[in-house]
Amino acid sequence: MVGEIRDAETAEIAIQASLTGHLVLSTLHTNDSASAVTRLVDMGIEPFLVASSLSGVIAQRLVRKLCPGCRVPYAPSPAQWKEIGLSGEPAGQFFAAKGCPSCMNTGYRGRVGIFEILIVDDRIRSLILERADSEGIKTLAVSRGMRTILAAGAEKVRAGISSVEEVLRVTQEE
Repeated sequence: MVGEIRDAETAEIAIQASLTGHLVLSTLHTNDSASAVTRLVDMGIEPFLVASSLSGVIAQRLVRKLCPGCRVPYAPSPAQWKEIGLSGEPAGQFFAAKGCPSCMNTGYRGRVGIFEILIVDDRIRSLILERADSEGIKTLAVSRGMRTILAAGAEKVRAGISSVEEVLRVTQEE
């Protein structure tokens, strides 16, 4: 377990441990899973080492859950619908935060995780070796079935667990 990869020295230690057959788990601050690959390369790790040692990357965020006692139905605007990555017309029942004594008038109570999992397969490895940017890696991964962190958040909105505003707040790139 490597607490956090912040610099080239720590990245090299993690990569070397992985190459010797150890399962290495660590954290790396990036906006999405594909950016972790390019961050390691930007730290000076050779692409062939990243491609050889990386099995998968999970990006995660915590979104606040709507308070079940005071959430109110609402219809998201077409702009919100599009911004959260959904197509077509909003269908179903959606909720917004209101606020009550139970949630200290925030409209939210508790949190839930949203995740994006990048599996590093042979095609992703070839992109890493070609020094592809994170968008190229992400585009390929999505075409092969990866669910983005925004799509995971949209599922929480559709299920009435969180709001459009909350998902956008935590998924907007820094």
